Amino acid sequence: MATENRVHFWRRNAKVPGSVQPVYGAQHPPLDPRLRRTYPKDTKPKFNNIKSKKASSFHEFARSTNDAWDIDDEEDEDFLGIPAPTSSLPSGPHSTSTQNQQQQNQADDTEGEMSPPKTDGQTPQDAQEEDSECKHVNGKVVKSNSEAQLNTSSVRLTLQKQQSLPVRPIIPLVARISDQNASGAPPMTVREKSRLDKFKQLLASANTDLEELRKHSWSGIPREVRPITWRLLSGYLPANKERRELVLKRKRDEYFGFIEQYYHSRTDEHFKDTYRQIHIDIPRTNPLIPLFQQPAVQEVFERILFIWAIRHPASGYVQGINDLVTPFFVVFLSEFVTEHVENFDVAALPLETQRNIEADSFWCMSKLLDGIQDNYTFAQPGIQNKVKALEELVSRIDEDIHNHFKKYEVEYLQFAFRWMNNLLMRELPLRCTIRLWDTYQAEAEGFSHFHLYVCAAFLIEWRKEILSMIDFQGLLMLLQNLPTIHWGNEEVGLLLAEAYRLKYMFADAPSHYKR
Repeated sequence: MATENRVHFWRRNAKVPGSVQPVYGAQHPPLDPRLRRTYPKDTKPKFNNIKSKKASSFHEFARSTNDAWDIDDEEDEDFLGIPAPTSSLPSGPHSTSTQNQQQQNQADDTEGEMSPPKTDGQTPQDAQEEDSECKHVNGKVVKSNSEAQLNTSSVRLTLQKQQSLPVRPIIPLVARISDQNASGAPPMTVREKSRLDKFKQLLASANTDLEELRKHSWSGIPREVRPITWRLLSGYLPANKERRELVLKRKRDEYFGFIEQYYHSRTDEHFKDTYRQIHIDIPRTNPLIPLFQQPAVQEVFERILFIWAIRHPASGYVQGINDLVTPFFVVFLSEFVTEHVENFDVAALPLETQRNIEADSFWCMSKLLDGIQDNYTFAQPGIQNKVKALEELVSRIDEDIHNHFKKYEVEYLQFAFRWMNNLLMRELPLRCTIRLWDTYQAEAEGFSHFHLYVCAAFLIEWRKEILSMIDFQGLLMLLQNLPTIHWGNEEVGLLLAEAYRLKYMFADAPSHYKR
């Protein structure tokens, strides 16, 4: 009787003493015990009969965000890549029935399986990699034909929660900068061409109508005209077309005058701590994107951040400001690079072009920070106030989420501080940040005021997932690792529309905003 109780106990409990348990961290993907191939004899699950209804909500979240972890980790092969050899399976009737069942499943799947369309330049190695992607995940055979198909809305919804991104010799989705629609829409539709023509018409006029330009920029700026539009909307360039060249030359010369005057002082006793912190933070900026790991680019960032810090002694350099340079740098670089900005060797550009990109990035970042500098002064009061305002706003918009946080003692400061400090750059892919900033540049007080409503809409976007978490750790893990890797222009557009609705309802109605 005691033996039977012990057997039933181990069958009821998934955590077997001595077995490997999931370890969650920032460097490796969560370990799903059901994907492992070695189990105690009495606890080996039947893959074809797995039901995930009783799985904990945190495990569901972990599985849904497999693609948000390091995708180059060779350990992925152990989990999703190579099937176990037949000889390693336990022998006996159970083994035979399991193999037969798997063979039957594969036969059933083959009936409806068509040869995937092959992309140009596909090599046999690529084909082999695609074939190897059909694996048992969560007890199902998951097929991934190509990365292009992952961007289609029909496939994306089913595969996003079941499969990690495949290891390919190209830049992974998380590091892709080029703005795109998640649905894989054509790069240029008739409507988009019409919008581009309208932008060109506005920019070609002798005196650009900035209000009209903001109106058209709110819903996104075409890539071809984004650099000049950002310069105008940030206040870096004048609306008068004849004066632009003179202003550009004067401001660029002024910036490099600062370099000659101040940059040598980075080793002085008074500034060496500032420079040291900048030097440490730069390699951490977008570490998955090769562009930002180039020595030439890192030197550009060091100069920009150091000059800005010593010219703004009230705040100096604060961690997080390094992220705010990257969208400007990428946008101004895109004037000279048509595609694959992620891999472009900046050192291949003429020196004068490199200098112009650096100076323009500095001045536009300075214009941005002028409006939110209280975010980075002592004790960062601007961020403290914005987080408090977010808490008040969410309590009026969605009381269920607000009470859920209170129940599990989650403080808004624990997750929203980064949202305000980095303007959601750590939560969204860079391509989404660039699209988001199109609207911020067009919106009055976009970075300082409208961003609050974007954060509120962003939080409500994950309402279902938040309410499904029933512990403090699970909530924080979710809020700090939201699965936005597949986001594109469409998702950002919907987020901005919801943020505008919230602003329209609450910005001019303080009684709605406060308790």
